[in-house]
Amino acid sequence: MTETALPLKGIRVLDMATVLAAPVTATYLGDFGAEVVKIEEPGTGDFIRGGGESNSLRSLQWVQEGRNKKSVTVDLRTERGRQLIRGMLPHFDVIVTNYRPPTLEKWGLSPETMAEINPRAIIVCITGYGLTGPYRERGAFDRIASAFSGLTYVTGEPERDPVRSGYSVIDYMSAYLAAFAAVTALYHRDQHGGPGQIIDLGLYEAGFRACENALLTYGAEGHVRERAGNRNLGIVPASDFDTADGRRISLHAGTDALFRKFATVIGQPHLATDRRFATRADRVANQQHLYPIIAEWVAGQTADGAVKLLSDADVPAAPLMSIADIAADPHYRERGTIVTVDDIEYGELPMAAPFPKMSATPGTIRTLGPGLGEHTDEILAQLLHLDDSELASLRADGVI
Repeated sequence: MTETALPLKGIRVLDMATVLAAPVTATYLGDFGAEVVKIEEPGTGDFIRGGGESNSLRSLQWVQEGRNKKSVTVDLRTERGRQLIRGMLPHFDVIVTNYRPPTLEKWGLSPETMAEINPRAIIVCITGYGLTGPYRERGAFDRIASAFSGLTYVTGEPERDPVRSGYSVIDYMSAYLAAFAAVTALYHRDQHGGPGQIIDLGLYEAGFRACENALLTYGAEGHVRERAGNRNLGIVPASDFDTADGRRISLHAGTDALFRKFATVIGQPHLATDRRFATRADRVANQQHLYPIIAEWVAGQTADGAVKLLSDADVPAAPLMSIADIAADPHYRERGTIVTVDDIEYGELPMAAPFPKMSATPGTIRTLGPGLGEHTDEILAQLLHLDDSELASLRADGVI
């Protein structure tokens, strides 16, 4: 594929953010061709550059999340640094930031100020609680946003404390949502002659939007959704089970058609006509009798054997995969979900491919996470026409 086939080629993105949703938003845009300029603190850089794998501030996470980006070091805590940013703003189509409103206002870089400097810019602000509301000044990370969104409360076993997801799912969900919003705003600007605009996303909002019908049910019936462990109390059977080889599988046979197939697979077709289990409502009402039957059958199977039997019968099932399982799985590789990259420091590495797959304009990994400040001189000379002596002066003063 040629560079011109990248759908966001010609779009320039300023990544003025750190940890994690906002910079990942810029990564997604970069995967599909946008030129992303990453602003980092001189000397230390983005938080995820650390991590102990290297002395060069290129952690393994940075290699991935810094891909397709150019690194420019500017100290935003200095007025000269902020002047550089103000001078750069008119050159960008999208500006992504996650600094809290009081910080941006103190710096003279509030969304409104940036919009005055560049009225055509799409300014993506991902903050813990959004730019408005009584909590606008509070900080948050994925863990805090998960708690506030209600996601943590409903996750875990009923008789135990709630648990946070093992991955930063709120950060990545927010990044997807913000990238979608940025592209939507760009389309409105470029296809409908619309103005630039400010995109205001609270980190918790992506998690809240995933709450299915919990709010509706509470509003209509006063019912509070509680933790149900691995089960979906309204769809039966749908849960995880132990296998004979010490592994676990997940299966879903919650529709009547799927349950008939499932009952046949386990050699008990009569269960599909049993008055306790014949309909979805019956199975929900009598799940305490059904799940032990399923658990006993699964316990007599290996994980791979059970998944094959169920999948061959068109009953959705999968083993619970560790990252080692994923790295070895042929589907991930053959589909291209995982690609192999060659990093200058780490050598060959497995990496998540750009998603989603697009038939005509797929995303690409053109560069991996850059060295700290690798592109400072290039970008400042190109955008602000600074010469070598001016760059040297800024560097001597610690501004870049």
